[in-house]
Amino acid sequence: MKKTFLVTGASRGIGFDLVKYIAAQGHKVFALSRNTNSLEASEMIFPFNIDITDEIALEKFTNELKQDEVIIDVLINNAGSLANKPFVNTSKEDFENIYRVNVFGLASLTRLLLPIILPEGHVINISSMGGIGGTSKFPGLSAYSSSKGAVNILTEILAEEFKETGPKFNALALGAVQTEMLTKAFPGFQAPISASEMAAYIFKFSLDGHHFFNGKVLPVSSSTP
Repeated sequence: MKKTFLVTGASRGIGFDLVKYIAAQGHKVFALSRNTNSLEASEMIFPFNIDITDEIALEKFTNELKQDEVIIDVLINNAGSLANKPFVNTSKEDFENIYRVNVFGLASLTRLLLPIILPEGHVINISSMGGIGGTSKFPGLSAYSSSKGAVNILTEILAEEFKETGPKFNALALGAVQTEMLTKAFPGFQAPISASEMAAYIFKFSLDGHHFFNGKVLPVSSSTP
């Protein structure tokens, strides 16, 4: 059965490969990013230039989807922001900018889309191993890793709030994947998994993972730097 996906952070890295992979499998995908020039619109791919930290833009976009009677099967909150700075050099503004994307934008878009996500649908939040307590932590990622910790807890809470009505909520805490963001966090490190390989895994999990999991933060990591 053909499904409708919505993916944020769609212009590069895992999000870009995920959009292409979803469309190649014959599914429709709304692809959101601040700049979607890297994406070519098609019968399956619908790019939208949207900053998920802009609440007014999000409201306008979701209202348009409602007017067009769009129903979402899978929401993949993939957009992320990262700064690699020592904590003493990480300003309040740095923290706010990262949390606006990684937490507040994710929460706003999810809340606005919930009325058009199927009860049997699946919301996947792309998180990080750095956001899981007890795992290896790395200097310079105080804002990023703590924001992903917030995403993990939010995922658990939303699953509890919607356990009777759906949709299901899960987070995938990724380890090292070869992307621009990884290069920014760990210059010179070569990850064992490519963005396209991870995109294929996320796609498969999006279709059947919620039949086995709800409210879970699942490590997906063969390596952390």
